[in-house]
Amino acid sequence: EYRRQRQMCIRDRYKLGLGTAYLLGFKWAIENKFNYVISMDADFSHNPLDIKKLYDSCAYNNNDLSIGSRYIRGINVVNWPLERIILSYLASWYVRIITGMNIKDPTSGFVCYSIKTLKRLSLKSIRFNGYAFQIEMKFKLFLMKFILHEIPIIFTDREFGKSKLDGSIIGEAFFGVIYICACQISLNNCLVSALGYHCRKQPPN
Repeated sequence: EYRRQRQMCIRDRYKLGLGTAYLLGFKWAIENKFNYVISMDADFSHNPLDIKKLYDSCAYNNNDLSIGSRYIRGINVVNWPLERIILSYLASWYVRIITGMNIKDPTSGFVCYSIKTLKRLSLKSIRFNGYAFQIEMKFKLFLMKFILHEIPIIFTDREFGKSKLDGSIIGEAFFGVIYICACQISLNNCLVSALGYHCRKQPPN
């Protein structure tokens, strides 16, 4: 952990993936008695000026979860190649069809969670680590009848670095959605393992 005035940096020594890092941050926020926690990309793809809109949606409009949405009003993405836009948009459509969630951007990582909502959710039950992590979090809260609200944002692709999106992450998201829904109707929990996709790793003791 690294502290500087009101800033806090938690280093994940084991680098076990996106989902594990999110959960580490959520647990820290709960333990330190915050009321809300906001997740976002640190490469400025998500505009920090939009944080207040997400926060206000939860704090003042009684939403349990507010989502910075690229697709709630058309397609608001800057500097993505056409094939990436098509892939992301179709993935969002696919998730809506399979899960029944009326969320236009279910893979969005720009989200404000109320801590009371996270406390009600068993974080240990979250199984996925990539894009499917974002979907699983929203779907489980949706099933628990929490209020999910989308806020329009403009997503601007990073200027530096490379996307971690690859075939394995796409596969996890595609089959993970089926698995998440299958678990809700008590199908075999070995489905994902049989398909060759791995759940979130646990850090060593």
